[in-house]
Amino acid sequence: MARLIVEGGYIATVDASGTEHRTGYVVIEGGVITTVGAGTAPDALRTGAEILDASGCLVTPGLVNTHHHLYQWLTRGYAQDAILFDWLTSLYPLWAQIDARLTGIGAAGAMAVLARSGCTTVADHHYIFPAGSGDIVGALVEASTRIGVRLHATRGSMDLGQSQGGLPPDFAVETTDAILAASATAVERYHDPSFDAMVRVALAPCSPFSVTADLLRESATLARALGVRLHTHASETVEEDAYCAERFGKTPTQYLEDLGWLGSDVWMAHCVHLDEPAIARYAATGTGVAHCPSSNARLASGIAPVRDLLRAGVPVGLGVDGAASNESGQLGIEIREAVLMGRLWAGADSFSVRTGLRIATMGGARVLGRDSEIGSLEAGKLADIAVWRVDGVEHAGILDPVAALGLGALPPLARLYVGGRAVVEEGQLVTAEEPLIAEQVAAASRELAGRL
Repeated sequence: MARLIVEGGYIATVDASGTEHRTGYVVIEGGVITTVGAGTAPDALRTGAEILDASGCLVTPGLVNTHHHLYQWLTRGYAQDAILFDWLTSLYPLWAQIDARLTGIGAAGAMAVLARSGCTTVADHHYIFPAGSGDIVGALVEASTRIGVRLHATRGSMDLGQSQGGLPPDFAVETTDAILAASATAVERYHDPSFDAMVRVALAPCSPFSVTADLLRESATLARALGVRLHTHASETVEEDAYCAERFGKTPTQYLEDLGWLGSDVWMAHCVHLDEPAIARYAATGTGVAHCPSSNARLASGIAPVRDLLRAGVPVGLGVDGAASNESGQLGIEIREAVLMGRLWAGADSFSVRTGLRIATMGGARVLGRDSEIGSLEAGKLADIAVWRVDGVEHAGILDPVAALGLGALPPLARLYVGGRAVVEEGQLVTAEEPLIAEQVAAASRELAGRL
């Protein structure tokens, strides 16, 4: 891969010091950032290099999506006015008809939209594996390869059906033993621990109201034996709090901690309803949080205490969540949503646009355990870079280019690079055909709906 220089734009490195260059450059070689600086690149580096003129652009690290359900791209627009539990029960029967082929089509559509919104790394939580549905994790891996983004595929699961006191219907769950065996297989087949990995795998029992204590405990033991991370939903709604209080006599945090589910290798989705003791435990153990502001609003779950989490030192990243509870599917707009909801929750001066950018980049990298690899524009890190055009009609003349992301309309991408490879150019996906993806998604959505 030839040397690539991105220069002339406003560079927001999101390094530990928050270094920014009003006009600067980033040098990429072999898929890795080698130099970042102010002004123009030195002449010695320019010889033989490809140079992207980023004048009129904001240059940031690629965004990191810490929580998604990619298959839900095929079920957008359902249960529009429901809270979480009602929304889930209305959609479980449809989701239980999914298979690997349809999952791959939906995932490609969702990841195409994610890439067009600045996302270079996607963490997916897939937890429904109907009998005879094929290799769903493999289908997710194939889709991410097609689009060109990094994938953290979680082998999710549910083993607590309604007959045992869980929320999902019995036909939508698996046995504990089958889940553990399939989880080990997914890690063996697809997990890549290397520095520049395009695919990693984590284990992800779905939630306290859809899995047994045995599955949570044994999944934690298995994940740590295999050297992979753990993920689940936690403290998303008041209904979940009530369920845990009635069934276990504990808060979700107390229940999960007792089963080995707090730690620096764990990240939780949502965490809307955390009290002060819970935040303290997350901070003390290094447990991460995937903040999903649009989904939390769509399902009226509440506003997560992100300011307090950050002040306590909890790793926090951004998540889109499933497209059935966030039909936009764009990660870039979640920066603005996080800023606005953070201010609504804690005050106008409590959540800056740079805080929003940081949790979308370095925060997410930390949550996924990749903060030494991605999340900032620094020498030695992977060249996952978003080049946002801020000289168009939406943003021309804006005082602060970073405010274009944190307060304004989502800027179009001049380029999106993953490991130095262009995935988006001038707002369009270049790794796959968008019209074909759209056609396949529409057909797959109809097919899935027709299976009921």
